[in-house]
Amino acid sequence: MAKKLWGTRFGKKTSSLTDKFTSSIAFDKRLALYDVLGSIAHAKMLGKQGIVPKPDAALMVKGLNVIMRDLKSGKFKFDLSAEDIHSNIQEALFKKIGQAAFKLHTARSRNDQIALDVKMYIKDEIDNLAGFIAELQKAILKLAQKNSKVIIPGYTHLQVAQCVLLAHHLLAYIEGLERDKQRLQDAKNRLDTLPLGACAFSGTGLAIDRNFVAKKLGFKNVTANSIDSVSDRDFIIEALADLAILSVHLSRMAEDLILWSTKEFSFIDIDFSFCTGSSIMPHKKNPDILELIRGSVGKIQGDLSSVLILMKGLPSSYNRDLQLDKPPLFDAVDTVKDILEIFIALFENVAVKKEEIAGRLSDESLFSVDIVEYLIKKGVSYREAHDIVGKMVRDCLDKGKKISGLSSFELKKYSAKLEPDVKKILNAWVSVNLKQSFGGTSPKLVVGQMHKWQQRLK
Repeated sequence: MAKKLWGTRFGKKTSSLTDKFTSSIAFDKRLALYDVLGSIAHAKMLGKQGIVPKPDAALMVKGLNVIMRDLKSGKFKFDLSAEDIHSNIQEALFKKIGQAAFKLHTARSRNDQIALDVKMYIKDEIDNLAGFIAELQKAILKLAQKNSKVIIPGYTHLQVAQCVLLAHHLLAYIEGLERDKQRLQDAKNRLDTLPLGACAFSGTGLAIDRNFVAKKLGFKNVTANSIDSVSDRDFIIEALADLAILSVHLSRMAEDLILWSTKEFSFIDIDFSFCTGSSIMPHKKNPDILELIRGSVGKIQGDLSSVLILMKGLPSSYNRDLQLDKPPLFDAVDTVKDILEIFIALFENVAVKKEEIAGRLSDESLFSVDIVEYLIKKGVSYREAHDIVGKMVRDCLDKGKKISGLSSFELKKYSAKLEPDVKKILNAWVSVNLKQSFGGTSPKLVVGQMHKWQQRLK
């Protein structure tokens, strides 16, 4: 068992119940590589500053490099009886280099050490997540480009609304995912400050060089307040908040795909490799993977809530409660990465049911707004135009009659401004081509947006 870094002051061993309850090695072992990297930079700084003899510093660096190789190769044996990853690495270093290992903890505390490890972990994971998000955007863009001429009935309130290009709808996903990437990058920029050197919470009287360590570890700056350095976990909360927002986007995408794959919609066919069957109904092809994605998002929201509640009542400086901030963070990161990987593969295998979709475009209620705008262009006020088309919908569409079947005389009963040419706009392609405002679903604009994303995602 690794020796406790604080055990000398105690005249009695801690209870096995205490050891079990306070140990964090089971989950913080995933920070081992960051702990070693931080220790290497710290050891080099101690030697450079003459705080420890240069030969001892070099020996510590050599031993830590061996441990790092063992971690990367999977040879390192974690001691699950250790109090935490810091104790485990310290003990492993002692076994390799002897007494010089005990100089490694000079001018630092586990308080600033763990803050460093977590910040390094989040920085790397944000880069990984950004990569996954970009790959998902590319998969969605590819599907949009492949189906650039497909028009679907769009919905609001889950009621048929207006015609939109399928590609336009898919590009909406890409826009949201881009903001998710930007939020994560913003979070990374804010946490890119080195906490090491804050020690327990008040700094140190030893002549350390924090900027040297920051440069070695790739941090842009050093933290400016030693209490804040070890006390706050807003950088974890911000990362979790960003993941929670990202997960909401992913959940809503899953919901769209679930709806679109039903017989009632029949817009898409999800590949069998991402569906399951029923133990009693042989005909079923269930989108269980998407349903589990939708359900898993609740865990991520819970992870954010967990850390917010953990932090809300803590006094300033370090408190042991902070040990419990890592499991929610790890869970959220792992869950989001799993969902992103699944979505990338799923979008690459979605089949669009073009014929079934085309059959839905004969619903003339899809063009009611186009008729309103037709009247507005002829000088009719919006309110009057809305009332005119409302009466047409009530008299015709609500009774199963087609507006396109009205004679010129019947059209004039609703408005003298209605001419037979109004029937030309009762067409899906005409409808989408009318939407020329920037950001609209006009094919020309959507092609331009797809080209823009093609360039941005290269």
